[in-house]
Amino acid sequence: CVESVVRDDVEGDLIEAGAWRGGASILMRATLDSLGADDRTVWVADSFQGFPEPSSEGVPEDRKLDDLYRVDFLAAPLEQVEESFVRFGLEHGVRFVPGFFEETMSELAARRWSLVRIDADTYKSTRLTLEALYPGLQRGGYLIVDDYPYVEACQRAVDDFRREHGITEPIEQ
Repeated sequence: CVESVVRDDVEGDLIEAGAWRGGASILMRATLDSLGADDRTVWVADSFQGFPEPSSEGVPEDRKLDDLYRVDFLAAPLEQVEESFVRFGLEHGVRFVPGFFEETMSELAARRWSLVRIDADTYKSTRLTLEALYPGLQRGGYLIVDDYPYVEACQRAVDDFRREHGITEPIEQ
């Protein structure tokens, strides 16, 4: 997908929303560098502290996932992710957006994206990210939803968003 947006000159930066340890973002930056696409920024959005505790405003679709905030393994500190980029010599052209999506996605809503990769796991986070980032996805760009085939809550968020916005393009696996 990165090669395609560069080859086809699709305008916009790339973002991974829900980066965990940053592997997909590192691959994006490395691919851009190998193609000489230094004019693009890779945005890395994550809490860098795992999942938030469930709140009373939680959505029913996420009830099965209420315990994710207790899984320490899912928290990769920002410093650790930054160090991974440095280790590969890929720290340039990268912007980190630390914080829970409820706090950060609105800041990113006005940008143009050639590639949006969402790995948000829950209905609420997936939906927030789609609402904020999808309008900026440029024609010819890609939306990748990591959890769509595996997490029912995520799948429902995507399906609801597509239905409500009249999106009928086929989903490719």
